[in-house]
Amino acid sequence: MPRFAANLTMLFTERPFPERFAAARAAGFQYVEYLFPYAFPARQLRQLLTDNGLTQVLFNLPCGDWAAGDRGIAADPARVAAFRDGVPLALAYAKTLGVTRLNCLAGKLPPGVTEAEALQTLAENVAYAADLLAGEGISLVIEAINRFDIPGFVLCRTSQVMSLLDRVGRPNVAMQYDVYHAQRQEGELAATLAANIGRIGHIQIADNPGRHQPGTGEINFPFLFTTLDGLGYDGCIGLEYVPTPDTESSLAWISAMGLRL
Repeated sequence: MPRFAANLTMLFTERPFPERFAAARAAGFQYVEYLFPYAFPARQLRQLLTDNGLTQVLFNLPCGDWAAGDRGIAADPARVAAFRDGVPLALAYAKTLGVTRLNCLAGKLPPGVTEAEALQTLAENVAYAADLLAGEGISLVIEAINRFDIPGFVLCRTSQVMSLLDRVGRPNVAMQYDVYHAQRQEGELAATLAANIGRIGHIQIADNPGRHQPGTGEINFPFLFTTLDGLGYDGCIGLEYVPTPDTESSLAWISAMGLRL
């Protein structure tokens, strides 16, 4: 049976961010994740988790200027210092929030940088972050993002992430497998999960097209969940989808598929 985590960046957006913790708890969630914690004091977020009996399972390393279009800076040779300055900040938040897994976004290929240069920078930065996090028992995950939604994203296929993991060679680094991005870019979801499940540290879901909740598109989620159970995946599955028409009604798929929070 999957364990679902509400992604508070995507869900309950009808409310201010601090109010989404209570909304998630009221909906029945025990686990949450979200993109970034850095706009709020870590102690405030910790209190929101505690007050609502929630466990946070994931957030991202600092990714540059998100509002200006950055989608990660880990593969940019000109921003190595900025990336590495962000790792201790993320680590401090993780320790306060009790989070044991962080996500690293590679980012888009910078102008004038070759793919080989970007991948070399990415590998060195991931190794640096992994070594710093390992001392605190924290793991790092890396995800592929489809190039239809984010043209030029450095990692767009599972095979690229797996090659990066081989190159980095750190035991606390794994893949974050985002079902929506994988379906858009490469398909073959069940076979890919089966081939790589031992190196997948976190899973996120949304249906395609539209990136809405399961049951709105083409992905056979009941089959996928059964597959994951059969593979022995015991981590959380983050609900990183755009709810339609609203968050509360979008959760009806859970009971409709015979699942529970």
